[in-house]
Amino acid sequence: MEVRRRFQPRAPAASPSHGGLARRPSAAPAARVQASDALPLPIRHTNLLFSAFFVGSLVFLMRRWREKVRSSIPLHLLGLSEIFAIVGLIASLIYLLSFFGIAFVQSVVSSHDEEDDFLLSGAAPAAPVSSPPPAAICPLLCTDAAAPAPQKNPNITADDEEIISSVVAGKTPSYALESRLGDCRRAAGIRREALKRITGRAFEGLPLDGFDYASILGQCCELPVGYVQLPVGIAGPLLLDGSQHYVPMATTEGCLVASTNRGCKAIAESGGATSVVLRDGMTRAPAVRFPSARRAADLKAFLEEPNNFETIALVFNRSSRFARLQGIHCALAGRNLYMRFSCSTGDAMGMNMVSKGVQNVLDYLEKDFDDMDIISISGNFCSDKKPAAVNWIEGRGKSVVCEAVIKEAVVKKVLKTNIPALVELNMIKNLAGSAVAGSLGGFNAHASNIVSAIYIATGQDPAQNVESSHCITMMEAVNDGKDLHVSVTMPSIEVGTVGGGTQLASQSACLDLLGVKGASLDTPGANARRLASVVAGAVLAGELSLLSALAAGQLVKSHMKYNRSTKDLSKSAS
Repeated sequence: MEVRRRFQPRAPAASPSHGGLARRPSAAPAARVQASDALPLPIRHTNLLFSAFFVGSLVFLMRRWREKVRSSIPLHLLGLSEIFAIVGLIASLIYLLSFFGIAFVQSVVSSHDEEDDFLLSGAAPAAPVSSPPPAAICPLLCTDAAAPAPQKNPNITADDEEIISSVVAGKTPSYALESRLGDCRRAAGIRREALKRITGRAFEGLPLDGFDYASILGQCCELPVGYVQLPVGIAGPLLLDGSQHYVPMATTEGCLVASTNRGCKAIAESGGATSVVLRDGMTRAPAVRFPSARRAADLKAFLEEPNNFETIALVFNRSSRFARLQGIHCALAGRNLYMRFSCSTGDAMGMNMVSKGVQNVLDYLEKDFDDMDIISISGNFCSDKKPAAVNWIEGRGKSVVCEAVIKEAVVKKVLKTNIPALVELNMIKNLAGSAVAGSLGGFNAHASNIVSAIYIATGQDPAQNVESSHCITMMEAVNDGKDLHVSVTMPSIEVGTVGGGTQLASQSACLDLLGVKGASLDTPGANARRLASVVAGAVLAGELSLLSALAAGQLVKSHMKYNRSTKDLSKSAS
């Protein structure tokens, strides 16, 4: 994905009382001042003059040399007029290249750079250090014209000041600071200070120190200027498959951890929950195009032929010692073919692993299907970070079902409701209500809440919450109506315990708390599957508690208690 959002500066009318940031009067806007106004000749006239000089010199030389060729006169014998024409041609060419060529070369270089600077290097050049304060050239991003300019950091050294000025002026790309300085913390500080001067914002409250920026270099986040603090709460113990788990949840929503904790208590007092991992396979689906639908169907038949699978799997599995191709599901749309590869990925979430394997297969197929046009390594038939029926039906990542039988006494004592009320509510809300809404994989109360909180705490990709939260919650009375059987079925939980954000210190600590940190030494993939089961178990607890609160009419009361601080309540009362 390429993001190129440029903000051009607008020079507001100066105001002594507001440091040059006062708004212009609407009646008489000030004339636009350009840098070329300081030249003896306006820049447009200079460009026209050199362009005419270049064309005239070139035409003159071509005519002279044509006459020499016709007269058999050596071309290297030059007259005075020809010498002047050559000098003029070279001079005008140098001028035109220096004026028009630099921007073109910069655009070509930046288009081939995978870490294109989409913010700071694209900002319009600022005034020199000796010019008025940066606030006077605040770009359109600064909407509050009355905001005071941020104070310069007194701890900035002369060397850093020079680099900051270069970044602000657009001479030094912001994305190159880490590689040029060799100090990730210093690079983040310089980038942050440059952004302060460009935007006129102080970034108060966004911490800079206390984070290991080297740990995210080339892996987790580009162009860092600080980090966001999120509170982590612990729900549990969650008694799942005979083991206790204390579940870390990073969230800013009041009641969520407390509610999940109540559900964990109800599960534990009823003997615990059990889980089963039904499938474990990450997917990637490239899109290719052929000259005709018949040719696309030929490749589809080739891939679905059982005798060819062993060869394709051998090519695919070369991508990693953990990647193992499980199957290929093809779909045809005209002459376009979508091939959904599914493979096991060990303890990694596996997107990069499966993508490498798919690329190997595509390279192999091109030898026999030379008329195949590869449109994209991902054709959205995967389907990643989007709600899709293929994930709901076929599964993606880990497909998990988790269940528990909650005793009647626990339902009354801990959940403060009764079994018939819960069964009826689940049917009307989660099943019928979601069907009326046309929901896709959303037959639950709030699975996304728990999935997102655990994903952020354990270093998963939060965007994959979209398909990972696909869940259907089932409730029914058992044992002659004395107990409640509750289950959650989640076909596409996408998690890993190695790679990505899992190696960061805070996230690694949360994984260690669950006992699933890193790769499993005994059975590859066991830690990731265990984490998926914990996610499903926590969702089960969250569903139990929220539905009980709804059945008992306690939802609003609980949120008013836990989701509003006493300070806010005192303000409301006043």
